[in-house]
Amino acid sequence: MGKQVLYIEMDNCIGCRSCLAACTQCGGHDNRNRNYVMDVDPFHTRQTIPLMCLHCVNPACARSCPAQAIQIADNGAVLSALVEKCIGCQNCTIACPYGIPKFDQEQNLMYKCDLCYDRTKDGIPPMCASVCPTNTLQWIDEAELARKQEQHLLSNGKWVASQPFNPLEGETNVRISLPGILQGREKLF
Repeated sequence: MGKQVLYIEMDNCIGCRSCLAACTQCGGHDNRNRNYVMDVDPFHTRQTIPLMCLHCVNPACARSCPAQAIQIADNGAVLSALVEKCIGCQNCTIACPYGIPKFDQEQNLMYKCDLCYDRTKDGIPPMCASVCPTNTLQWIDEAELARKQEQHLLSNGKWVASQPFNPLEGETNVRISLPGILQGREKLF
């Protein structure tokens, strides 16, 4: 089995928030959610989407940290700030284009999704993906990722929304499928 990645099929989310409950149970998370479920447009649809760290290959949070408190693990997981290094400047919370890092005032420390590093380093799915009942969050290998990307090829050959602009920070270790949005389809619920 090759490298595994967290794959998110946004269209599948039903807003059950199982991923949030599971996140609090991951080792070292101190019973704190590190991911979120957002209502897309509550006045017009019941559609929800999971929002979690995309574990950027060149993360803005780590680049902005003057204390080098944010480490990147060998599997690409961008970890929470190290207690012994974090100076509480909150640069990371401002720099992240997705608003993911949160700041604990009492501990004077940034925390965020760490891709359940204690599990994923051993090939075990992150807690959120292990409980998702609709396969919105999936822990898949590169072969399965390639199959999924092929399914959603667009007429211009692009899989992600990169024309006329790239809405993402750059390359990410978490992969996202937005085929309904990209192909102009609307969900019926």
